[in-house]
Amino acid sequence: MNISELAKSVAAVIGTSEADAKKAVSAVFDQIADAAAKGEDVSIPGFGKFTVKDRPEREGRNPATGEAMTFVASRKLAFTAAKGLKDKL
Repeated sequence: MNISELAKSVAAVIGTSEADAKKAVSAVFDQIADAAAKGEDVSIPGFGKFTVKDRPEREGRNPATGEAMTFVASRKLAFTAAKGLKDKL
């Protein structure tokens, strides 16, 4: 499912235009991204929780050459599904 299909489904459920639903869906994702950029967790009851995790610097190898290299520290966004969502699966 892509954002257009999601917006179409949301529009059908709440009885609004697809354009308005697409704006609403985009706004929700923008707010989640903004919170993640600040390092905040986003918890949506019954759906799940988005958390920002720090990945420390680590050593690795270039798979093509076998040469040792260092991966810089980074941050990633992780999602943990809530029990309600897990039960639906």
